[in-house]
This record gives sequence, structure tokens and C-alpha cells, in this order.
Amino acid sequence: MSAAVRVQLGEDGADAERVDQLAGYLRGELIDRGVADVKALPAGEAPPGSRGFDVATAGGLLVTLGKSADGLRSVVAAVREWLSRGGRVKRTVRLEIDGDVLELSEATLTDQDKLVDLFVSRHSSS
Repeated sequence: MSAAVRVQLGEDGADAERVDQLAGYLRGELIDRGVADVKALPAGEAPPGSRGFDVATAGGLLVTLGKSADGLRSVVAAVREWLSRGGRVKRTVRLEIDGDVLELSEATLTDQDKLVDLFVSRHSSS
């Protein structure tokens, strides 16, 4: 199993630079957890006069899981921890593998558990 997960982070009221900074923190956590590779999603061409950030890709990561069956669970665990550290600020995260999307934000922990289990089961090798 060698899959790539697209991760898109968001935080209410945050500008592209803040979201990109948060993605950098999450990137470090994912690397510490031993995923094969984590890169920023490539940004498209910046509009004329902009400061070089593409809002649609700010906060985006491309995570390569490698061959470990636990890789996806590790990514999801790190993302859920990131969500919980938002405090009263609403944070969102979108995970995508081959067009299959899992979005987590204001779901209860019980609902998150169910959604995560379903998502992981669809992408785990048998």
C-alpha cells in the first residue's frame, strides 16, 4: 500500500499565511510520525499584484504514506489532534485519496470516530 493523501487545512478568520504556517506545523508532526513524505501542495501561478500565496492551496499538504498499513491511521490521528488544538477557533480539515473525501470540523468525537473508521477501512489493503 503506497498511497498519497491530499490534506487541506482551514481556520476561521485566518489568512493564507496563517493557514500555511499551521500546515507547516502539521507537516512536522507527520514527519515525526514516520510517514514516507510530506510536501506542500504546489501552488498555482499567483495573480498579478498578490503576495505570492494562492488561497486555494495555502494550507495544503501531499502526504505519501509508504507501505505501512498504519500510515493512514497515523495521518488521521495527527490531523484530529491538530483539530482539537484549535480551541474555540473553528478549524476544518479535508483529506482526499483518489477522489474519496473525508471532511472533519465540528463533528462530535463519536461521529469523527465512525467517519474515520469508514474512511480508513476503504483505503486499507485487505
